[in-house]
Amino acid sequence: MSETVIKCESVYKIFGENAKKMLEESNGNVDAKTFQEKGCIVGVNNASFEVAKGEMLVVMGLSGSGKSTLLRCISRLTDATGGKIFIEGQDLLELNNKELIELRRSKMGMVFQSFALLPHKTVVENIAFPLQIKGTKTEESINRAMEMVKLVGLDGRENYFPRELSGGQQQRVGIARSLAVEPDIWFLDEPFSALDPLIRKEMQDEFLRLQEKLQKTIMFITHDFDEALKLADRIAIMKDGIIEQLDTPANIVLNPATEYVRKFTEEVPREKVLIIEDVMDASSKDNLGDLKVSKDEIIENVAEKILTQEKIVAVVDSENNIVGSIKPSKIIDTVFGGRKNGS
Repeated sequence: MSETVIKCESVYKIFGENAKKMLEESNGNVDAKTFQEKGCIVGVNNASFEVAKGEMLVVMGLSGSGKSTLLRCISRLTDATGGKIFIEGQDLLELNNKELIELRRSKMGMVFQSFALLPHKTVVENIAFPLQIKGTKTEESINRAMEMVKLVGLDGRENYFPRELSGGQQQRVGIARSLAVEPDIWFLDEPFSALDPLIRKEMQDEFLRLQEKLQKTIMFITHDFDEALKLADRIAIMKDGIIEQLDTPANIVLNPATEYVRKFTEEVPREKVLIIEDVMDASSKDNLGDLKVSKDEIIENVAEKILTQEKIVAVVDSENNIVGSIKPSKIIDTVFGGRKNGS
């Protein structure tokens, strides 16, 4: 079992003068409407979860659902009203300002929707800037920044100023800058939402490539479900400050926990999300045809092949051992059945 890097226990963030007092009086049963009538806004309502080392947890929801507020609580840019937050076992809420600054500098990287680049500094100077604040020597910081320039594919543009870059290139500089300090934990708040669709897709691919190489522990905020499905190990869906469901992309699509999550997922093309293992039956040696498909294959990629078979198709693991089976009718049911009947 992977070690836990981020742990939240009953985290609340309530905005308003009497927030703390009202939270104590409520015994943890916070009703957003009641609080609102008394002049308080509930941002995060009883959030409890863990993020494992190297995991990418994508938090999503519509505007105002509390996803950015949750991220700000975990990075302590905002102080939670109640609950406990642990970063690698350290109680975040017990740290004084000096300890908090040190933790942020040594452990955390942050990327926000606005690129916040320094206009009078070049690409390489922007990337080296946080290292210089930490006290790294100029030459060392520039060398490290140049490594980051290569990592995010900006070779040849290191001496450009931000105004000379496209939106996607500026975002890459923001990502490179946050990576330069070698954070273990990476917080990204809608980092691609200001980009046009084509550049956004490129950035998502680039981001997955980086993550495969670097294995950071990541919390990524988005309101785009397709983006969440593409990037996440697990997804947390928020509504009115409450985490409605936290699960793998496949489980969220196949087994939505609430009506709200079901509505969120009903338009999702399941064949693009689910892999064969998600829908296969137990291994059957009877009536198997010659075709074998990998349990890790995305359904869309093999659906046509399976649908041309009259016999049951064998499902195999990476060693070519049969681990399950799938009928052509199961593919039809998965692709079309779910959307029609909402099941």
